[in-house]
Amino acid sequence: MSAESNTASTAADLSITPVREFTLRSAFALSFSDISPIVGIYSVFGLGLAVAGPAFFWAFPVVLIGQLLVSGVFGDLVAKWPFSGSVYAWARELAGARYGWFTNWAYAWGLTIGLSFLGQAAATNLLAAIDPNYTPSNGVKWAVAVGVIIFGSAANFFAGNWLKSLLYISMTAELLSSLGIGFTLLFFHRKHSFHALFDGMGTANGWHWFFGPFMIMVAYVGWSFLGFESAASIAEEVEESRTVLPKAIALSLAAAGVLVMFACLGLILAVPNYADVISGKDAAPIATTLETALGTGIGRTFLIFVTIGFTASMIAVQTAVTRGIWATSRDRALPFSHVLSRLGGKERVPRNAIILTAVISSALLLVNLWTTNAYNLLVSFANAGFYISYAMPLLALAWVHIQKKWVPGPASMGKWSPLVVYIATVWIVYESVNIAWPRTVVGQPWYLNWGLIIMSAVLGVIGIGVSAWVFRPGTEAVLLEAVEPTRDAEAK
Repeated sequence: MSAESNTASTAADLSITPVREFTLRSAFALSFSDISPIVGIYSVFGLGLAVAGPAFFWAFPVVLIGQLLVSGVFGDLVAKWPFSGSVYAWARELAGARYGWFTNWAYAWGLTIGLSFLGQAAATNLLAAIDPNYTPSNGVKWAVAVGVIIFGSAANFFAGNWLKSLLYISMTAELLSSLGIGFTLLFFHRKHSFHALFDGMGTANGWHWFFGPFMIMVAYVGWSFLGFESAASIAEEVEESRTVLPKAIALSLAAAGVLVMFACLGLILAVPNYADVISGKDAAPIATTLETALGTGIGRTFLIFVTIGFTASMIAVQTAVTRGIWATSRDRALPFSHVLSRLGGKERVPRNAIILTAVISSALLLVNLWTTNAYNLLVSFANAGFYISYAMPLLALAWVHIQKKWVPGPASMGKWSPLVVYIATVWIVYESVNIAWPRTVVGQPWYLNWGLIIMSAVLGVIGIGVSAWVFRPGTEAVLLEAVEPTRDAEAK
């Protein structure tokens, strides 16, 4: 096939576009569900108290401010390039097709592995909510987790009002539960003064606490404020995307961040016994705190909300990752691109990509049946995928600003843009290193302490091989530049 016919066929594929069915409200709901305040609270609260004492609370505003700077940069990028795939599209436009490809390689693997973890977490909490005294076998856990993944995939497969309704329901549930927990505990069941927020409870002293336990918690809290870019991943499905999406990205992160902080503030000040949590005697401080304050029945109710949070986050993660896979396949830059680039249904969603991620995430759960350590090694890359894919467009944009070549879109931070880009880039690189730093955990195999670095290296080597095949001479992927003017003209 000649270069001219290759270019023509790729350009022709641009006419197969998604339906613009999302608005500011539904795009906000998608990003909000991806971040999931309940998941953020549940994931870090007990760990935070055990590692750094009640003063771990201050890791939340530090991380939130850093991520809000990143969301501002992403707002500039999506206003200029409102293309499906978000970080992939931005990195591709800023630094070329291969740079964008590796951005999406990290993003796709990180989020797909995350799907399996979120499905398993939702299943675990669902089973506990149904019967706290039941101890399911590994096979039952796997079957229920796969069922959750199938449910979430069906929501994405049929999309439309079905998907948006689920997002609105989960968003409402998370708003009510987060506000309810924070308000009730803070104003009616507070057991400690606000001075407790400045007490590390003996986890370390002075600068040793700041550079030790607190830095660890900044890394862990970094897991809680991810996913705000998911609204940008569906850019070609959003009305007035250039002006709507910068608002949806920043507002969803700000709202979720404030809710997490408010609920955690109430929980921290209502914990019955800090020493029990720090010593490990109380391994479930959220449940203990809620049951002490509100009665034993509240524990199962909270587990239902946690299940909703993990499920909604899983649905939103799959929405985002499948758009990245579809966008890369549309550019003929993945194996089986002709299959993965097809859109189906009246909403024209990437159904083949949805099926692929459901199958891979379900298969990854089988690894957990075989050996938990191997699965945990895989899961260690889930957060790395986010941070690597965030860092790559930020680094490229910082370089463009240094060269003074940046031309903003219709929505922009204006004169503040260069400063915010530089600070956000420093922040995301620091947090990436902080999260990847191998910290020794007693009783944990050495390779899990180095898990993020090991998995990044393994997937990086595989990615080099796959990209060499995708971008070999004579393929359509090497001709991407020829279709960029057409794609930019179609953006809204």
